[in-house]
Amino acid sequence: MTKTIMLIHGAWLTPASWDRFRGRYEARGYTVVTPAWPTHEGTPAQMRANPPAAMGKLGVKDIVDHYEREIRKLSEAPILMGHSFGGLFVQLLLDRGLGAVGVAIDPGAPFGVLVHPTAVITSLPVFTTWNAWNKALPFTRKSFAAGFANTLPQGQLAAEYDAQIVPSPGRIFYDVVLGRGARVNWKNPTRAPLLLIAAEHDRTVPTPMVKQNYAKQKRAPSTTAFHEFYGRSHYLCNESGWEDVADYCLDWAVAQLPAQATPKLAAVA
Repeated sequence: MTKTIMLIHGAWLTPASWDRFRGRYEARGYTVVTPAWPTHEGTPAQMRANPPAAMGKLGVKDIVDHYEREIRKLSEAPILMGHSFGGLFVQLLLDRGLGAVGVAIDPGAPFGVLVHPTAVITSLPVFTTWNAWNKALPFTRKSFAAGFANTLPQGQLAAEYDAQIVPSPGRIFYDVVLGRGARVNWKNPTRAPLLLIAAEHDRTVPTPMVKQNYAKQKRAPSTTAFHEFYGRSHYLCNESGWEDVADYCLDWAVAQLPAQATPKLAAVA
């Protein structure tokens, strides 16, 4: 049974967004790795002030290839857990035959899942920015409060924004819309077990999108599960009650492991 967990952050965030989960999982005896996306090194304040020039050119395939390389450095196939775009990357990595089990929290959807109108509204700043597919885009305090952490108490918004939020490559959003590097085989016969998590008040990846994603992922023969957390926003990994989310995700993942041997990593082609 694997004792390694890889946590994959989403857009607008860095590995620091997993600090709470990481500490909780390490206290349970797990080895936890939290690699950053390419170009996402440095503090949030540094990246907001001076976004890395290469960030704007970063696409979905670049990021997933990066995580595949990180997984192959490990001595065992890890539990993969991702939030938002990180949840999309978990699905893409599982489709490549990587990971012992996957958990996708408020996950970005692979190509083929219809975008919910609320998600369209939330993502308008990306798609109304000229040449966004070549830029590192800022994430405003207003957008964070309205569409990302909309259930977070007002008094906590500024501190969480300052501690966590960074620019994001605009190209990844276009990649998902166009299906560039964001397609999965819904009927993949070798895909590892997958849990999809939704949050009741998520305005970035609303519950209907996660349910639609779940319906498609269920076409695979391996275990596929869905769970919704009520009263939470897209920021559920860092708002009040995050411990319940962390425990549910890991307990579900571990429960899938005894029925299967920890898979060895496939040889690099």
